[in-house]
Amino acid sequence: MADIRRRVNSDGGIGYQVRYIDKSKKSGFAYKTFAKAKQAQRFKAEKDIEEGLCGPLPKITEIDEAIELWLRICEKQGTSKRDEPVTPYTLKQYAYRGEIIQRYGWSKPLQHLTTPDIVNFKSWLLENCASRDQARKVLSSFSTIMNELALRGIIASNIASGVSIRSNAHEKQEMEIPTEKEVWALLSAADKLANSKNNQIASSWQRYRPMLYMAADSGMRPQEYLAFPTFNLREASYFVDRAVKRPGNTISATKTPAGCRSIPASADVMDMVKHAVKRINFSSPHDLVFPTNRGHWQSIDNWRKRGFFRACEEAGLIEEEEIDGALIAKPKFTPYALRHFYASVIIDQGFDLKRIQKRMGHTRIETTLNNYGHLIERRELSEKDQAGMIGLLGVSQKPCGVNVARPL
Repeated sequence: MADIRRRVNSDGGIGYQVRYIDKSKKSGFAYKTFAKAKQAQRFKAEKDIEEGLCGPLPKITEIDEAIELWLRICEKQGTSKRDEPVTPYTLKQYAYRGEIIQRYGWSKPLQHLTTPDIVNFKSWLLENCASRDQARKVLSSFSTIMNELALRGIIASNIASGVSIRSNAHEKQEMEIPTEKEVWALLSAADKLANSKNNQIASSWQRYRPMLYMAADSGMRPQEYLAFPTFNLREASYFVDRAVKRPGNTISATKTPAGCRSIPASADVMDMVKHAVKRINFSSPHDLVFPTNRGHWQSIDNWRKRGFFRACEEAGLIEEEEIDGALIAKPKFTPYALRHFYASVIIDQGFDLKRIQKRMGHTRIETTLNNYGHLIERRELSEKDQAGMIGLLGVSQKPCGVNVARPL
């Protein structure tokens, strides 16, 4: 059966390679690359028909049969919303959600389900799932299953469309974003640790220090800068086209095409990173900027605990949380907080929504709005206040603004 693989071209662009059966080739396969995913999908469909692999699907009437088909599609082909098969890790997550869906007491065959049935299922999820977020993800997967069945003519329409569980907007607004002062405290802590009199600490922080600076300077996800190769260090920018895939045992292209992007770099940080590359006295088969002593990529867990959390401790960014009657010290932030800080800075600098989406590597603009919409609104309100646009009743209290960081 033909398959599609997303590839990064030599010029940095994205291509879609179709591998299909060709008995005239020594390997038994031939390859053809397309610029667009739709072109690759059309060619793959033609080859599947030639191979006789696209016959009519068996009659599906039960939820468990639908889940089984969906998982097979995700593993072998990729759904209508995705251009390629999912990773083994993602497939495992989908299978777990499928198990939750099956626990519900479905009393009707697929073709007889109605929207009220899905609403009742939603209520059951909210009462029986471990968290609201888990319930939301399971319902979203169920809707994807129904959409796939509808597109393939197994059911008349996606009766789950329009039924959803919203994220808690209040929680989004309370996202912990470091201030400019806190970020500089973290970077100063990295400077201090890299110059420690303890050789072991200093050696580790010769690598951790430029990582921390790059994270704040670029807004990259941790799995992106941990997999960052030296050949993607451009003269004045970072070119992102790969990431560590969950659960952390492989490096691959970014999860979506939107993740492949170029990010402007501060000159001082770029010099620091390139200097760190020159200092490395061991080779990495992956040509990594920040490899371990064995040339492998660092695990996110090790970086979080041994690197980032240590910098938080040195910078005094520690909180106490009461657990079972005891006060436990914990870092105030996680590595991902630097990504949120970066977003807050470019928002405060006046970037429009589309530019923010592109810089953050979001596939859907809804993701950008869900994560940072409250910051955009806060900036707009602040601009109105500065322009003298005071509310109807003359209330002039200025909303809390977002600090603008000076170039690193």
